[in-house]
Amino acid sequence: QVQLVESGGGLVQAGGSLRLSCVASGSRFMINTMAWYRQPPGKERELFSNITRGGVSNYADDVKGRFTISRDDVKNTLYLEMNNLKPEDTAVYCCYAFVLVGLGFGEEAAMNGYWGQGTQVTVSS
Repeated sequence: QVQLVESGGGLVQAGGSLRLSCVASGSRFMINTMAWYRQPPGKERELFSNITRGGVSNYADDVKGRFTISRDDVKNTLYLEMNNLKPEDTAVYCCYAFVLVGLGFGEEAAMNGYWGQGTQVTVSS
């Protein structure tokens, strides 16, 4: 099994910055694509950025140029640098990872998806 734990959320004024982290832990696994989702109050959860194992990143239009996704595969950590935050960025932010598990001798490998528990980001106007 793999666990994802986010950190770095909080309250910030409009125009401010935050950096989120998502650390994966477990044993005998390899992380493939990772992503950030967010769920604004009263709305559906939405994908707004992902990054492949090779480092190719994608962004939704409303965060492009303000948010930067990155990863450190040595530390099994996903990052999100958020700049020029707006009140409409207020949401619960969750990381997601496609993980190849079962890489130990005699184990059966499988690709599974894992979610973090989420971290609240609140941007005041």
